[in-house]
Amino acid sequence: MSITRASCCKINLFLNVLRRRPDGFHEIETVFYPVPLFDYLTIDKKGSGINLTCNNPSLPVNSQNLVYRAADAFLKKLGINQGVQIYLDKRLPVAAGIGGGSSNAANTLLGLNELFGFPLDSETIFNLAASLGSDVPFFLDDQPAIATGRGEKLQRLPQLSSVKGSYILLIYPGFGVSTKWAYSELSKFPEVYSDKSKSVASFVEVLKTKIIEEAAPYFYNVLEKPVFRKYPILEIYKEFNNENGAVVSLMSGSGSTVFAILKSKDAVERLIENFQGKFEVSNWIAIAQL
Repeated sequence: MSITRASCCKINLFLNVLRRRPDGFHEIETVFYPVPLFDYLTIDKKGSGINLTCNNPSLPVNSQNLVYRAADAFLKKLGINQGVQIYLDKRLPVAAGIGGGSSNAANTLLGLNELFGFPLDSETIFNLAASLGSDVPFFLDDQPAIATGRGEKLQRLPQLSSVKGSYILLIYPGFGVSTKWAYSELSKFPEVYSDKSKSVASFVEVLKTKIIEEAAPYFYNVLEKPVFRKYPILEIYKEFNNENGAVVSLMSGSGSTVFAILKSKDAVERLIENFQGKFEVSNWIAIAQL
């Protein structure tokens, strides 16, 4: 019996960096929001070792891949030598700031746990996820969340009425941005650490009490500062979105995906038409309803 899991992506509605930690990571506060656009994982007990295959030939299928590492961590935790076969149908862009790889890892853990009869409890699965990457634990549940620490400390949120039901347009420019590089570049913007005007608590309160148009000025991503300086096309995309019907537009995570939130599907389709007419590029573009 094989298990197939849909592996969603996410956007960051808010991302602030508080300080650099002694362990080299950054202390952050962010709001993760799941987006119903998916990769697909098919997992089966078969053969020996871990056999990972993928439809995207640019992705490694060894220990450099988070799916492989998640499977390895799971099997070692159980102390078994059962072989597993995993096929990753990769439809989301890579290094795009939307958490595709982290989601793949989380869903590998969940799929394997189901396949083996749920031998690991939720706390153990969570700890395995946190060991794989800062935002991997978020994808164990498809609920919005405040994330703090390095991204692994989660406070699940109810569905945010100001955002729920809106349409989202994701635009991937055809290149990725290194998360490690983006965070390291923040040292060139020391003012971000002294800016006390931004906080995740006040942002979430705004989302709970205001309609999306009123909340739009509070959306924030501090990593836009270094990323836009190196990749100005992303800022151009953001400004174009705002000038062509988006209620709010922002870069997600460390980039390079820029998203736009709109009130209707017609508004999204008009924005896509205008975008493609303006830039004449074959970007990866996707629409979803939040």
